[in-house]
Amino acid sequence: MKCYNYQEIKNMYGKLSPFEFKDKLLNIAKFTAEENNRPLHDAGRGNPNWTNSTAREAFFTFGNFSVSESRRNWDLGNLSGMPKKEGIAERFYDYINKNIDMPGAHLAKEIIGYGIDELNFNEDDFIYELADGIIGDNYPLPDRMLPHMEKIVHEYLVKEMKYDIDGKYGDVEIFAVEGATAAMCYIFDSLMANELLRRGDKIAIMTPIFTPYLEIPHLPRYNFEIVHVYADTVDKDGNNTWQYSREELKKLEDKSIKALFVVNPNNPASVALDEKSYSNLIDVVQNYNKDLMIISDDVYGTFVNNFQSLMSRLPYNTIGVYSYSKYFGVTGWRLGTFALHKKNIFDKRIQSLSENLKASVNKRYSDMSIDPSNLTFMERVVADSRMVALNHTAGLSTPQQVQMAFFSAFALIDKVDAYKKLSISICHRRIKLLYNALDFPLKLEQNNAAYYTILSIEKWAKAYHGDEFFEFINKKYSLVDILYKLANDYSTVLLSGDGFAGPKWSLRISLANLNDEAYTDIGNAINNILSEYVNEWNKTKKS
Repeated sequence: MKCYNYQEIKNMYGKLSPFEFKDKLLNIAKFTAEENNRPLHDAGRGNPNWTNSTAREAFFTFGNFSVSESRRNWDLGNLSGMPKKEGIAERFYDYINKNIDMPGAHLAKEIIGYGIDELNFNEDDFIYELADGIIGDNYPLPDRMLPHMEKIVHEYLVKEMKYDIDGKYGDVEIFAVEGATAAMCYIFDSLMANELLRRGDKIAIMTPIFTPYLEIPHLPRYNFEIVHVYADTVDKDGNNTWQYSREELKKLEDKSIKALFVVNPNNPASVALDEKSYSNLIDVVQNYNKDLMIISDDVYGTFVNNFQSLMSRLPYNTIGVYSYSKYFGVTGWRLGTFALHKKNIFDKRIQSLSENLKASVNKRYSDMSIDPSNLTFMERVVADSRMVALNHTAGLSTPQQVQMAFFSAFALIDKVDAYKKLSISICHRRIKLLYNALDFPLKLEQNNAAYYTILSIEKWAKAYHGDEFFEFINKKYSLVDILYKLANDYSTVLLSGDGFAGPKWSLRISLANLNDEAYTDIGNAINNILSEYVNEWNKTKKS
């Protein structure tokens, strides 16, 4: 394992993606943790350190039932047949009642009951789709999403993201994808393939934001012109509220801006848009840029009470992207959704293309449809996810879709939101521990997901020691010095807020992936480093 020295780290800073740079710091932190027999604290990546166990237990118990179904008609030991639909509901209830003490058996039974009683599913159709899906013995059909799975996930997204509130723009169609990262890739590719975006076009990004949204537009294939819309508002104490002033949002009145990318709640501050930001953005879009295409990544929405996705406020203009990874602790499962109303700006813009561009685009999809001009943007995204020619094999694996449905149904059955309250309380507890150790005041607003936090070194320095002290450290040091000392002296890995287009002198800290006591350690470590700077400054003043 290579342990980088300070000069190597300094030379890399600002040249690598924050996550690539984090891996270099992690090498140092691992080495020093082993050398000094101290814990390693990697708060650089947002993989939660909790998992939803109950829905998994139900999934695996139902999986046992499904394997027994595959053996019913054909059983040659290691080789068996496939589940059969006729009478499968009766057999499921018989199996689950005989094995009701198996982990998750009660929830599995409740999930089936929810589908039948609440969503009016035919019991044999529903249970067969689950059983055949979990076995994974057939291609996904329909390729976009299995029908019963889509309905359950739809209800979950309506509950948590507030999608499809009034139905004015038609129902919401969902494409099950390999996590939100896959959705991002598919969206960029399909926007280009359908001439909705062209190389060099102007797009807007609401910052700070998850770094791939900053990096992808600059790839040679896209080379977009980027307009940054900054979270520029501050409270009466001068602290950033991570909201957007009307003045900043006015940038979007420029009709040459074709698309807007948003992460809400944002990453790295994990603060959701407030009502004023929503209202101003809605006003700009509806009155000045009606054809703006919006992509809203809502992965952290479940950590904010009464969260509303931008897709619920601007349903005609917005694609909703969601990942189950953070809320349920399933980053390894790769479970995500791409959602779009049937009536949407993307279809309108495709129909508004020039005849030459239409002909070019239609040729791309000519092998999958006699009349490709009538294909919706959603259908095109599904096809593009498999380079069109492999459209017949598109779709998220069926076991993943079943697991997604089990998580969704678990949350829907939880009428008092006990799981949501628990997960929110974990993040809130950790952010308080961190700021208590820093002895820095914390104002935790209702729309703060507290999944990450941005710590402003500049604000800390000025609050406790005045502008002169900050000028001292700003002149003599840079943030990379703090990041290196944290890794080398305290085996702690953080990211810079600057890498997310946030404040230059800020640290981004994940509050999800370490045990509670680690956040006290991190706060103390930052305090110790800053105290060294204070002592040095005091000596400089005396001399």
